[in-house]
Amino acid sequence: MSRGSDSRRRGHRASASGEDRHPAERAIRAVVTQPGQDASSREAVRARAHELGVRGWVRDSDDGTLAVHAEGPAAGVEALISFLRVPSAGAGTPEVTVEEVAIEGHEQFAVRGLSAGEFVVQEHVATAHHFDLRLQVGEVMRSWAVPKGPSLDPAVKRLAVQVEDHGLDHNAFEGRTERGGVLVWDRGYYEQGGRVPWPEALERGHAVFVLHGQKLHGGFALQRTRPGQKSQWLLLKRRDEEARPGSDVVAEQAESVLSGRTLEDVLGEHG
Repeated sequence: MSRGSDSRRRGHRASASGEDRHPAERAIRAVVTQPGQDASSREAVRARAHELGVRGWVRDSDDGTLAVHAEGPAAGVEALISFLRVPSAGAGTPEVTVEEVAIEGHEQFAVRGLSAGEFVVQEHVATAHHFDLRLQVGEVMRSWAVPKGPSLDPAVKRLAVQVEDHGLDHNAFEGRTERGGVLVWDRGYYEQGGRVPWPEALERGHAVFVLHGQKLHGGFALQRTRPGQKSQWLLLKRRDEEARPGSDVVAEQAESVLSGRTLEDVLGEHG
């Protein structure tokens, strides 16, 4: 009997017995070493994974290799591994190392390490002292008021209240206002992370991202605290190499990244 017929019989027996009908899934981490890898290599992997129904991510590593996390139907993952081993035009056969890992539950296959847009943290004095965290999503800045400011300590949970979206043209504003003053405390760009695509992750209430600022670095998460109260969130620092347990970055680095002034300096200005 052919292997195909035997496979079909096993599948029929599994269905008849009420077992899981989904194909077996697996997850791997692969490291691809090949000279000349560039953005087109990442996009080629993403496109092939999409064709195969494989989820996960691909990103460039600091050592010049390509890192891949792939999970999904075992046949699709195996086909993606074979694709990673195919030489690129004008290059030699890539070296690919593969490690079996746990399935993480990704809902997409994304290219990691790419800017998703700007981020800015502004320090405000108005009716109360607070910080505003703003992340660019499309053509607007999604915004959260963080009363105590962000933290690099993973043990610290900061209240973050979602407020109205702002325009991109307000990102660099610094100075006196009618009700107080504004300071650009930090800014840079961010990467979207997590297992769920953006902006759906924000709509669901759990969004993971990586900040590349002058003060804030590494992974963070915004977690909605109550399903019925869409404005109430927590801002959390993820445990990574950029975490600084026991630190207070707001107190340690109070100056503007634009002017070097403090908020007290701004409030003391005339006009």
